[in-house]
Amino acid sequence: MNATSPAGALLLCRAEPEVVRPVATLLRERMLLAPAGGGWSVLVPEGKPWRGPGSDVGPGSGAGTGFRVADVMEPVDRVVSGWATALAVGSTWPVLALWWDGDRAGYTLAAGFRRPVGYVWLADGTPAGEDEAMRTFAERLGLDPVLDVQALEELTRPDPDADARIRLRGLLAVLTRIGLILPPGLDPDTPGDRLYAAADDRPEAEPVAWTGWRGAVRAELDAVESSRLGPWMRGPRARMLAGAQFAAGLPLVLRGIRRRGGGWALAGALLLAHGALGLAYDRIRGAGETADGRERLRA
Repeated sequence: MNATSPAGALLLCRAEPEVVRPVATLLRERMLLAPAGGGWSVLVPEGKPWRGPGSDVGPGSGAGTGFRVADVMEPVDRVVSGWATALAVGSTWPVLALWWDGDRAGYTLAAGFRRPVGYVWLADGTPAGEDEAMRTFAERLGLDPVLDVQALEELTRPDPDADARIRLRGLLAVLTRIGLILPPGLDPDTPGDRLYAAADDRPEAEPVAWTGWRGAVRAELDAVESSRLGPWMRGPRARMLAGAQFAAGLPLVLRGIRRRGGGWALAGALLLAHGALGLAYDRIRGAGETADGRERLRA
């Protein structure tokens, strides 16, 4: 990794693209989403003006602005670590952010509300992190506690023949044991704009862009409906469940009224409310899809 290489980053999500897509749109950043092996997806940010080595000093170029480059740019590790944390908090799968610039390279692993864990190597491959981070990394991703941990610990030991790029490739090699396969062209130390271009050349890659809150909510609902819960939210099963809730709730309400039992009445009212909401959701979503279909036909 040479001292002048531009910064770049990848976000590796341990979930299929259709699951990652609705959460990724909430970042409100232009990215490309592509499959990356069994049960993995990769998000490639559009080339960002990352703050590179030595760019945190100097006056701004605009006349009279007085701003430095550091005031309008952030280090690549800080930006992508924030993205990884935001994605992980809004999902049930871990997110691994890989990043590099001219001085360093490293990763940040975010999983739910737990504290993110990360590791850093200097450009020449000198380890600059804590060994415990690698063990936590292996545990959170379900790696083999013996063989995989040994391979990860090798990355924390001095090696004059391994620079930061080789260290990241070694990390990715360990992850191939749990299904990760990066698309061709998405290699560590590749500049951000070239990463984006390489991903854009892949036929399976798709853009992820912010479409407003209405589109984000709709995408999230689509993701839930395409999961195992989908048949119980819409369709014949959902209507059958709502009908069963009505059938069970009404007698409970009547029993509570007759016996002046607040608990029975409350339980029945909750079942009736759930049934009504289920039927309303099924009908509203169906009507929305019909309207969207008509708009596409007119277009």
